[in-house]
Amino acid sequence: MNILKLKPLAKNLQFDDDMMWVEFIDGRKLGTPLVYFPRLLNATMQQRRQYEISGGGIGLHWDELDEDINVEYLLMGIGDITVPLTTAA
Repeated sequence: MNILKLKPLAKNLQFDDDMMWVEFIDGRKLGTPLVYFPRLLNATMQQRRQYEISGGGIGLHWDELDEDINVEYLLMGIGDITVPLTTAA
């Protein structure tokens, strides 16, 4: 069963020191820890704000940071898949 009945589309982004807040066109708002996306975590606030909502809301893009985020993956809890996962010993 697919829990995503409608394609989630981003409308706006906001940031605080630890979180990225994605506002969707249907009124929902999702907070994602920046630690999921190391490029954003290590960026300045000014760099974080230089984003583009792409594909009519299906993607988030930061040209300067070379960061692209699939909005649907955010709702599934998927972070930066280019960074290897570490396991506790």
